[in-house]
Amino acid sequence: MDTRPFRSVLYIPGSKERALEKATSLAADAIIFDLEDAVALEEKARARVLLAETLQSLDYGARAKLVRINALSTDWGMADLDVIGSAAPEAILLPKVDEASQIEALARLLDARAETANTRIWAMMESPLGVLNAAAIARAPRMAGFIMGTNDLAKDMGCRFRPDRLPLLAALQLPLIAAKAAGIVAVDGVYNAFKDEDGLRAECEQGRDMGFDGKTLIHPAQLAIANEVFSPSAAEIDLAQRQIEAFDAATARGEGVAVVDGKIVENLHIVTAKQILAKAQAIADMTE
Repeated sequence: MDTRPFRSVLYIPGSKERALEKATSLAADAIIFDLEDAVALEEKARARVLLAETLQSLDYGARAKLVRINALSTDWGMADLDVIGSAAPEAILLPKVDEASQIEALARLLDARAETANTRIWAMMESPLGVLNAAAIARAPRMAGFIMGTNDLAKDMGCRFRPDRLPLLAALQLPLIAAKAAGIVAVDGVYNAFKDEDGLRAECEQGRDMGFDGKTLIHPAQLAIANEVFSPSAAEIDLAQRQIEAFDAATARGEGVAVVDGKIVENLHIVTAKQILAKAQAIADMTE
């Protein structure tokens, strides 16, 4: 089981040298180095070179490193891939993924380059068609994760923004289910009001309860809340430990179930308990 944490996934513009340097010390589990929406048209050529050089010269530690290139159908996508490929990126984040064939095409391009032999692919799930094709996309070659593009989804669906995100729930859950079925990571979309801590916390809690692995963020000020919400709580860790101890004792007695806090504990609960403890340990290891 891969326990690498993706609680906080921060967008960093690939054209901002100072931001790229600052990101080496931020408490983000993962960074999306953005060459797409965050970079002006006249800056794209310079940004891809700057980012390639930065990835080869700066140490981002244990943070997962994703590079969002421009779509391969644009005038900039192939140039992004050619330049960034030289830096042997950990992962390429492909925007506007509507169908598995787009991932397959990118995988073939990565296969053709020795330096990208180990590069994984993540997909932006930001269109109604992409949501409907999520199961096939999740199982495409080199796939490692989904990033929800909630702003584009809401735009294309014509739905209104509400604190409970009720109009978006189906569009969030379908890719989430597909990711879980394929065993890849699923990260929730951004919260736009970066100064609204209560709103961010509520949306993080909703995403966590749905089963997302973490939250994409647009500002470093959002990191602490996302990291807290998507981490196992002290109460969850304590319960997990007690469930495992009680079940082990019951098994030693030849019994198939245990009782903890007045509730039945079966093997399926132990699987979850061990996942909680493994995630807590992975987070601790990353922050040491």
